[in-house]
Amino acid sequence: MRGEASRIADRESRDSLAPKLRDTREDAWRIGNELFTITKVLDDSIQLERALTDPSRPVADKVAVLTELLGDNVHPMTMEIMTDLVSRHWSRARDIANAVEDFGVDAMMYYADATGATLQVSVELSELHSALLNLPVVRAKLYDYQATSEARVKLFHEVFSGKTLNKVTMRLAEHATCNLRRRRYLETIQWMINKLSRHMGESMVTVTTATPLKPEQIKRLVEVYSAKVGRQVHINSVVDPTVLGGMRIQVGDEVTDNTVVAQLQNLHRKVQTEATPA
Repeated sequence: MRGEASRIADRESRDSLAPKLRDTREDAWRIGNELFTITKVLDDSIQLERALTDPSRPVADKVAVLTELLGDNVHPMTMEIMTDLVSRHWSRARDIANAVEDFGVDAMMYYADATGATLQVSVELSELHSALLNLPVVRAKLYDYQATSEARVKLFHEVFSGKTLNKVTMRLAEHATCNLRRRRYLETIQWMINKLSRHMGESMVTVTTATPLKPEQIKRLVEVYSAKVGRQVHINSVVDPTVLGGMRIQVGDEVTDNTVVAQLQNLHRKVQTEATPA
């Protein structure tokens, strides 16, 4: 969990630079890739993270470190983002890498906007999440720390070689397994789905069912929950055969679980309680 200083630094930096990053349009693809690479470099070097976040060190010195590290090889917007980040105060050294990654995902979303693919990427990430729920062995291998990042990315390509994904979806999915960042693979994908939902000005409603939702069910859920939360919602449909039937619906921290497995668990607890002597 990030400290207060890091949360403020991340939010203020992204808010102030969002218009400029958005205006890079198709250049945002290059910027996002550069920021993902920088995230990995920072994750691999706590010494570098400390050098760029040391509050006792002049900002000019930190910028000099950046210049030595990046030179003229990155997009000017990438350098502007990094310069802004090193000028801010951080609760912990490693939090700056989190902020760089946030910017990287933002850049990919702006590229998706520029190419008219934002909704497609959101849907594809949701489908990817749902597919991997039913592939536990593959899922485990995608965040296997013992394997190389190259091997994990290769596995992802092999498993999903028959599926045509938007290049942004593919890049985000690759990043999630290439740089694990102390997270499980599906945690990262869910985080990205949530970011895309907020980016589109919607609220995410995650619906877990044993079989895929029908179009009319999705339409009805959108109507009901849009009215409930007061704004447009996006349905993240997750297929999990283990729930047996019914629906588990999550909106933020609120969970309504009407699945068969949940009802059986409740019945089991009730029977145990009634069977316990007073």
